[in-house]
Amino acid sequence: MSDNNIDMPPDILSSSEFGQGIDIVEIARIDQLVRDWGSRFTNRIYTSRELAICAGKPTSLAGRFAAKEAFVKAIGTGLRGMNWTDIEIIKHRNGRPYFVLHAGAESEFMRAGWRSCSLAISHAGGAAIAVVTVSKDKGIAS
Repeated sequence: MSDNNIDMPPDILSSSEFGQGIDIVEIARIDQLVRDWGSRFTNRIYTSRELAICAGKPTSLAGRFAAKEAFVKAIGTGLRGMNWTDIEIIKHRNGRPYFVLHAGAESEFMRAGWRSCSLAISHAGGAAIAVVTVSKDKGIAS
């Protein structure tokens, strides 16, 4: 009988120095949630600074939603101990997005030993996608 388990060295199975998360969101879905729920939805998910930056653009809101989902996947906690608004995405002057962590998100990030984080967001074909990489080494993911 064939055994599908592969023997791997213990160091490969141990806790990783990196974490990755990816998420894809239909832009129309976020647009519909905003139309159906208005500020009840947006104030639960986005900070006032994010709402000002996005200026109601569904593409921008969807990209940030995907980024928040990818972030909680990358750090491996889900939303435990934090709110959506604890994870904020703003842009450098050059347009590159980055995270500003608040309250529970910052605590969970630090508690898990993560030290740096990188983010990429893209949009195509009616969808927004985000990829997040976190590292326990301060210089690797940033």
